[in-house]
Amino acid sequence: MSDIKPFLDRSNKIALVGASANPEKWGYKLYKKLKNAGFSVFPINPKKPVIDGDESFPSLDELPEKPDVVITVVPPHVTEQVVKKCKELGIGKVWMQPGSESDEAIRFCEENGIDTIHHACFVVDGMNESF
Repeated sequence: MSDIKPFLDRSNKIALVGASANPEKWGYKLYKKLKNAGFSVFPINPKKPVIDGDESFPSLDELPEKPDVVITVVPPHVTEQVVKKCKELGIGKVWMQPGSESDEAIRFCEENGIDTIHHACFVVDGMNESF
């Protein structure tokens, strides 16, 4: 597992794969928390064009700029596809929220030089520790 500090740099542009428009879901709560903390964050959700009043994007391919960090809050089989797309796009940091990680996705990142954090929550284990 990688050093956590580079992931938490406020200058990072973050793509949140699995952002949700449903206030009850972690994909929404995490999106709001990142925005409120001052991060530049792109919500990724192919089914919702707007999340919390902001334009949402259907995929990493369709972002207006390359993110520094991708956070996954999706099922593990989706994360496995996301990390492959990160390699293709040259994205070097992936944070897998609890429940979104898989051994296959972690191994793929390790084998392809993608810094990864897993089995840790960006807010609880990351932001709360450093801010």
